[in-house]
Amino acid sequence: MVRTMSGIQPTGKLHSGNYLGAIVNWVELQKNYEAFFCVVDLHALTQRPDPAVLKQAVREVAIGILASGVDPDKSTLFVQSQVPQHAELGWIMTCLTPLGDLNRMTQFKDKSAQQPENINAGLFTYPILQTADIALYRADRVPVGEDQDQHLELARETLRRFNFVYGETFPDPQTVRSHAPRVIGLDGQAKMSKSKGNEIGLFETADETMQKLRGAKTDPARLRKSDPGTPEVCNIFSWHGFFSPAEQRAEIAAGCRSAQLGCVDCKKMLATNLEAVKGPIRERAAALRDNPARLDEILDAGARKARVAAEATMQLVRERIGLRPSK
Repeated sequence: MVRTMSGIQPTGKLHSGNYLGAIVNWVELQKNYEAFFCVVDLHALTQRPDPAVLKQAVREVAIGILASGVDPDKSTLFVQSQVPQHAELGWIMTCLTPLGDLNRMTQFKDKSAQQPENINAGLFTYPILQTADIALYRADRVPVGEDQDQHLELARETLRRFNFVYGETFPDPQTVRSHAPRVIGLDGQAKMSKSKGNEIGLFETADETMQKLRGAKTDPARLRKSDPGTPEVCNIFSWHGFFSPAEQRAEIAAGCRSAQLGCVDCKKMLATNLEAVKGPIRERAAALRDNPARLDEILDAGARKARVAAEATMQLVRERIGLRPSK
């Protein structure tokens, strides 16, 4: 089968942007691809997290992935640091990546601005470890959001360079775009992110969700309920596109344009539809929290399987570049 590989950082509880932008896609990909999905805790170290918080975040993200429909019988789910070959291949790829290529990465500037007191080298070389993540499983398809396009192109260039210097080893990874490549947060301005405080948590209750939606930005032209609106420019309406049935979206659009439907009504309908998705996820997540041994079993089995695939790649890489083979 064609392989796919992707990961999520354990930098906080999963939110609806993670669910729409990544996990929904993973659930579909596992049906037709040999899928490797991981919680990328090594990437999270660039933020210098509290150790206890990081350990718990890894578990919560894994729980959210499983509760959302990723099946450990169909996919390999593991924690990145449990497969040491990620770091090994990361160093090899670092030695193949020109400094000028890294200087062009715009996310380094963005991330540095977010944590000016901790501009570490890991932030700069972050996309090289991403390249290693992809290459280690020789993935043919990589699901990424729009903000990761530049990093995936860097990965392609680096892997092509490896193939040219050492011989054909890695496939050219192609983008798999999700149906929600960029989910805007409650502020209607920036991509949904816990660090920006504009997220709706995947595990939040119906009341918590509605409380957040009350303050969410809508069509700026609608100052009163009697003002007609343009649903295409309303962020709340864009969310209906992900969570609401087509017939209801048509009714909401018509009601917005004719001012027969107010923004509060629109938000209540969205909250109901969000809960229809999140409620079952929350229940499955609670069951996994109540059975920590089962979660450990899944992650340990995933790590074992990932290490086998990763070591097969590294044996080939070591031979190609002239390193002593591992016994």
